[in-house]
Amino acid sequence: MVDNLVIVESPAKAKTINKYLGNNFQVLASFGHIRDLPSKDGSVRPEDDFAMDYEIGDKSKKHVQEIIKAVKDTKNIYLASDPDREGEAIAWHVVEALKERKALKNDVNVKRVVFNEITKKAVNEAFIHPRDIDMNLVNAQQARRALDYLVGFTLSPVLWRKLPGSRSAGRVQSVALRLICERDYEIAKFISREYWSIQGDFTTEDSSKFTARLVSIDQKKLDKFAIENESQAKSIENDIKDKNYIVDSIDKKRVQRHPSPPFITSTLQQEASRKLGFGASKTMQVAQKLYEGIDINGETVGLITYMRTDSIQLSQEAVNASREYIKNTYGSNYVPSSPRSYKSKVKNAQEAHEAIRPTNFTLPPEAVKVSLSDDQFKLYDLVWKRMLSCQMQSADFDQTTIEIESTDKKIGFRAVGSVLIFDGFLKVYNEGKDEPDEEDEEKKLLPLLKSNDKVKLSDIISNQHFTEPPARYTEASLVKKLEELGIGRPSTYATIISVLQDREYVRLEKKRFYSEDRGKIVIAFLSLYFKQYVEYDFTAGLEDELDIVSNGSMEWKDLLKKFWQDFYQHILDAKDKKNSDIIELINENLVSNLALKDYPKTCPTCGAGKLHLRAGKFGLFYACSNYPTCKTTEPYSSDKAKVNLGQQDNNKIIGKFDDEDVWLKKGPYGYYFQLGEGKNCKRSALPKFVAPEEANLEQAIRLFSLPLTLGEHPKDQKLITLNTGRFGPFIAHDQKFFSLKKKEEIFTIDLQRALNIIDSHVN
Repeated sequence: MVDNLVIVESPAKAKTINKYLGNNFQVLASFGHIRDLPSKDGSVRPEDDFAMDYEIGDKSKKHVQEIIKAVKDTKNIYLASDPDREGEAIAWHVVEALKERKALKNDVNVKRVVFNEITKKAVNEAFIHPRDIDMNLVNAQQARRALDYLVGFTLSPVLWRKLPGSRSAGRVQSVALRLICERDYEIAKFISREYWSIQGDFTTEDSSKFTARLVSIDQKKLDKFAIENESQAKSIENDIKDKNYIVDSIDKKRVQRHPSPPFITSTLQQEASRKLGFGASKTMQVAQKLYEGIDINGETVGLITYMRTDSIQLSQEAVNASREYIKNTYGSNYVPSSPRSYKSKVKNAQEAHEAIRPTNFTLPPEAVKVSLSDDQFKLYDLVWKRMLSCQMQSADFDQTTIEIESTDKKIGFRAVGSVLIFDGFLKVYNEGKDEPDEEDEEKKLLPLLKSNDKVKLSDIISNQHFTEPPARYTEASLVKKLEELGIGRPSTYATIISVLQDREYVRLEKKRFYSEDRGKIVIAFLSLYFKQYVEYDFTAGLEDELDIVSNGSMEWKDLLKKFWQDFYQHILDAKDKKNSDIIELINENLVSNLALKDYPKTCPTCGAGKLHLRAGKFGLFYACSNYPTCKTTEPYSSDKAKVNLGQQDNNKIIGKFDDEDVWLKKGPYGYYFQLGEGKNCKRSALPKFVAPEEANLEQAIRLFSLPLTLGEHPKDQKLITLNTGRFGPFIAHDQKFFSLKKKEEIFTIDLQRALNIIDSHVN
C-alpha cells in the first residue's frame, strides 16, 4: 500500500518521474487516452445536447484495471499527464472511468499536477503546488473532438455516395489539402516572363576589381522587368560600354542581425525538416523520447522541455543558465548586457508554457551523444544550439553601398557588400530557409574607394532570367503556412500532414507536396458545396473560439450548436444534388483551375467528338464526347501512357510504376495486369467486375500492393489488412475475415470504411 498514486500517460514518463519521487509514491501509465469516441455513427448526438458516448478501448481495459486496483489502497491520486488540452482531457477521462466503475472513494483526494520539463526540481515543485482539473481545457478538447467527429462521420458518407472512390474528409485536413491543391493550380496557370539584368566589372586605379549592377538609365530607376529581351540588353550594352565612370557616393553603416526566438512546435518541425530531413511526425516522435527521458549513466533524464507548445517564453532560471554557459564557453563578449526576452503571441494564457529548450545546461550534446540514437542526437543538438543562440549577442556587419555614375550622369551602377565584424550568435547557429536564395550580393567584399574616384568599366555581363512559379510546399513551409493562417495547433500539425498522405490525397516527392487527382476532386467538391468550411478564415476562427472555450469565456456546447446548425444544412443540401450534376460542376471547376491548353481537343479516334476532362472513380481522365459510340479515353496526367480503350488489344502498356512498364494482357484464363518483364515480373488478375476497356493504371497499382495494410484498429492496435482471395476481396483483422460486398471497394476502401465494416459485424 502507498499513500500516493501518480498517473501519467506513458510508461517512459512513468519510469523517469518514478525515480524523482519517494517510496511512498506509485507511478502508473494510462498509455494515452483510456476512453475515446467509438468509430461508429451516433457517438456524438447533436439532437441530445451533443451528448458524447465515450468507451474504454479494448487495449486500455487492462491498464484501467491496474489503476482501479491501485486506487483501492491510496489516499491521494495525482494526475500528471502532459500540460496541454490533450493532457488535461486524459486526466479527466481517468477520473470519469474510475467514477463509472465506482472505484473512486469519497475520501480519496484527486489533484492535477503539471510540469513543463521532466527534471527532479520541476517534478517536485509541481507536487508542492497541485491544482484541480481545469474543465475549461477539458471542454475545449471535447469540443475539438466533437467537431472532428461530426465532420468526419457526416461529410465522409456524402463523399462516398456522391464521389465514388473518394475517401473521408477531415475538418482541418481539408483546409491543408486546399492549400496544396491551390499551389498546384498557381503553378499550372503560371506564365513565365523573361527579363534581363546587366552587371559591370569595374577596375579601380590601383587595379582592384569589383562588380556592380546597372540600376538606372537617364536617371530613371530600372525595375525588375525594365530590360525585357536580349536585343534590348545588347542595345543598352552599346550605350554604356564607352562611357567614363566615377564613384558618385559611398555609404557605410553598421548593421546587426539578431537571433531567432527559441523553438516552438512549428518552428522545431520546420527546422528539423530543413536541416535534418525529418518529417513532422518523426520530429515529434524523437522529441517525445527526449522529453520523457533518456538513460544517461544509469539515470533517466528528461533532456528537453515539453515539445507541444506555441509559447516562446523562457524561465528566468533557463535564461541565467544559458548565459552562464555562453560566457564560460565562448567568452563574455558573446553575452548581451541584459537577457533577451521574447514575448509570446499565444492567445490562450492557460496554455502559455515555455518554449522548447534543454532542461540541463551541464549536458551539452557531445557529452551525452553516446547515450542517444543518431536521430536523438541531431534533434537535441538543434534544440541546444537554438536555445544558446537566442541568448547570444547579435552579429555585426559593416555594410557598404557604392554608387557608380557615368560622367555624363546618364548611367548608374550600384555595388553592395558587407563584412562580418563580429559573429555573435552565428558562432553557434544560423536559421535555415525554405527556399535557397539567389546569390547574395551583399556578401561581396568591396575595395576601398572614395567619392569622385575614377573607375573603369572593363566588362559587361548580360544575364537572362525567367520568372519562376511559386515553389511547392515542403513539410516545413506547409507547417509555416498553417501557423500563419492560424489553422491547427502544436499537437495537430504532424497529424494533418500524415492523414493527407494516408488518404492518398497528396504525395511527397523529393520533399515537395503534389496533390493527387483524388485530392483535386475532393477539394473541388468541398469548394462547391461546403465552401465556408474550407475557408482559411473560418477554420482559423474556430481555432480562436476553441481558445476562448479554454479561457472559460464561451460554453463549449454553444460553439458546437453554432457550427452544427449551418453545417448539417449543407449536408442535407449536398445529399439532394444529383451525382451527374455534381460531377459536371466539378469538371468545370477543374478545367478552370488546371488551365488546360488546347482544350478540348478533337478526339484522335472518331475525329468528331471532343476530349473533355472527367472526374472518375479512379481519378481524372479525358473522355470523348461521343461516348458510348466512341469509347476513347486518355489519362489526365502527362506522365501516364495514353490508353485508347476503344481499340483495346490483348497486350497494351497502360503506364509506368516504379520505373517499370505496366501491361494489361490477355492470357488463357482471362485478362491480367503485369508489372515489368521476365521471370521477376509481377502479375495480378483483372477482377471479374472490371471490364477490360475500363482497366487503368490506378487499379493495377492497387492490386500489386496487396496485401495492403490499411492501419491499426484504435481499440486493440492490431493491423487491418486488405487482400483478395478465392471468393473475392476481403479485409482481415485479428484473424477474422470480412468480405467486401461491394467488390469494387477493393480500389477505394480506407481505414475508416474498414472500421465501419468490422464494427457492423461485431455489433
